[in-house]
Amino acid sequence: MDIRQVPFQALGGIFDEDDVNAALKVMRAAAGPAGDFFPLPEETDFQTAFARHEGAAFGIACNSCGTALDLCMSALKIGPGDEVIVPGLTFVCTATCAAARGAKVVFADIDPATMCLDPAAVERKITGRTKAVIPVHFAGQSCDVEAFEEISVRHGISVIYDAAHAVSTLWKGQPVGKWGLASCYSFQSNKNMTTLGEGGAVVTNDASFAELVRQGKTFGYVYGPELRVVSIGSNYRMTKVQAAVGLAQLAKVDRIVAARRKNFLSLAERLRGLEEIRLPAGIDDRHGCHLFVIRPDLEKLGAPRDEFRRRLQEGYGVGTAVHYPAVWDWEVAGTFAFDNSGCPETERACRSVVSLPVFPNSTDEDLDYIAWSIRQVVAGFLKR
Repeated sequence: MDIRQVPFQALGGIFDEDDVNAALKVMRAAAGPAGDFFPLPEETDFQTAFARHEGAAFGIACNSCGTALDLCMSALKIGPGDEVIVPGLTFVCTATCAAARGAKVVFADIDPATMCLDPAAVERKITGRTKAVIPVHFAGQSCDVEAFEEISVRHGISVIYDAAHAVSTLWKGQPVGKWGLASCYSFQSNKNMTTLGEGGAVVTNDASFAELVRQGKTFGYVYGPELRVVSIGSNYRMTKVQAAVGLAQLAKVDRIVAARRKNFLSLAERLRGLEEIRLPAGIDDRHGCHLFVIRPDLEKLGAPRDEFRRRLQEGYGVGTAVHYPAVWDWEVAGTFAFDNSGCPETERACRSVVSLPVFPNSTDEDLDYIAWSIRQVVAGFLKR
């Protein structure tokens, strides 16, 4: 094949004229003589529609998944002396949302098949100080929510799902937002749907918890006939323009995920039989298909991950990404208390995970080329 470029794109979904028109409609209305960016009916509409899409009764839109997690930690009154259990294979905010409140971060190991938090490993880390667990639906693969529901009931511990990768992800036919005390979502640029670069949401079926989160994102306001400020909060709101774009994105996100799933399955088939590459597990109509994460067998290849990635990029023009280094390997981990004992599967995964450039607009030619390039790189290592 001729060498070409297949970059790892910054935009993970599909952005069309309907998104542009949604933003322009709000801006044109605001530009009139009586124009204003308040009130925010678009925000209310988006929150309601998104919660319904994800299987929950209440939705609270905010400006990122990180702040969504922060709001949940605040609503739970997480603080010094508490412990929060999280996976080490995740973006740092899954852990730092608890650390920022003075809690000890306890890392439990992952299931090597799904790369999601292992419920049995969580059980081994629970103490009398454990106040919450934050499982991550990694790459769009649902974790074992039923097992975590049982843990929550048995130990009286709140479960807050990090669903940043999981818009449209299902567990046994039900949206994952139905489960746990709450789920936190991301609409950042590389996610399956985006609200102009940043954005997030909390969904929950608990009305009291929803109200606490809502207060936290709007300076502690309680809205009603008389505006009241009843608690300490900040401004984590999503803008009117973002909410309008969110409604346009939500209308097509299932189509976006279906296109991603088709491409995930197609690339997996092209790579099948390549023993040196572990493919993602569980790609079916329940998978959110946010990231196509492979795990090269670095021992068989006799090289570190960086060399594998370098050969793909420099030799064949195939861009990749790493999702993620272990949280405890980031410098910030030196600033908070944590326990990462007993996490061998996490250590192994974080040394080897490589995300491939598979998107809803990837073509058959792209997928053919990615698979061919990987086979060429693997063959090059094995010839030495």
